[in-house]
Amino acid sequence: MTPGFVALGDSLTEGLGDPVAGGGWRGWAALLADGLGQRPGDVPLVNLARSGALAADVAGEQLPQARALAPRFASVLVGANDTLRAAFAIDRVAAALDQAHGTLSAGGTVVLTACLPDPGRMLGLPAPLARPLARRMRAVNTVVHAVSAHYGGVHLHLADHPWVADRTTWSVDRLHPSERGHRLLARGFHAALTARGLACGPPPPLTLDGPPPTRIGSLVWMATRGTRWVADRCTDLLPGLLALAARECRYGVAGSGRLLDAAAERATRSALAALSEPGGAATMAG
Repeated sequence: MTPGFVALGDSLTEGLGDPVAGGGWRGWAALLADGLGQRPGDVPLVNLARSGALAADVAGEQLPQARALAPRFASVLVGANDTLRAAFAIDRVAAALDQAHGTLSAGGTVVLTACLPDPGRMLGLPAPLARPLARRMRAVNTVVHAVSAHYGGVHLHLADHPWVADRTTWSVDRLHPSERGHRLLARGFHAALTARGLACGPPPPLTLDGPPPTRIGSLVWMATRGTRWVADRCTDLLPGLLALAARECRYGVAGSGRLLDAAAERATRSALAALSEPGGAATMAG
């Protein structure tokens, strides 16, 4: 059976935070798929997302598989992991996102995207560490907004959504949605698709299959596995992040932190402008 919905991305779309009985993950994409057709199963899902994926992984590895399947719907949610890498470059992220969205759209696929909350805020990192990550996440979200608007995709403003601030919508690792969060994310996309006449079934229910995360569980995770998680995920970033934090402090003491923001904005505008050059997409920088 040809899949009606193919999900591309990282652990957010893989379903982390929404476990199923017997092991594995379900996640928002599976919940949404059940509400796209008149009956659950009418729109089969193939989930290509994998934990740790970067934008380049989506464009280089997942996109060819998705294109071959020629789905009616596809989701491209990626970029948070890129902000956690020392080699972060917004121009490369922009090129990968544009390639993925443009290729899928050219085949007639309806492409779903979302802007994401920054990981520094979600983890509660100190300001000198959180600000550089927030700056990077803003750059990624700006690109996602522009690319989605250019290709006429279905975009969810997740970074600014009210439920993002609700602790019960996040799992104990503070970076992945809880079951409730996955359900709300699926419902957000369902509402956007329904508004365009593209979803036929009812929205995913908010009734939970499992218990919500507890504050004690979150504290235990952050004091044990959380510390190790941050160290493991930031292996190649940590030296660079510390350098970024030191620079943040220097600029802050000098009262010139706005210069870092301005430099990031210039880099983002340049990345979007590059997409309009020969071989790229049409002008989106505006």
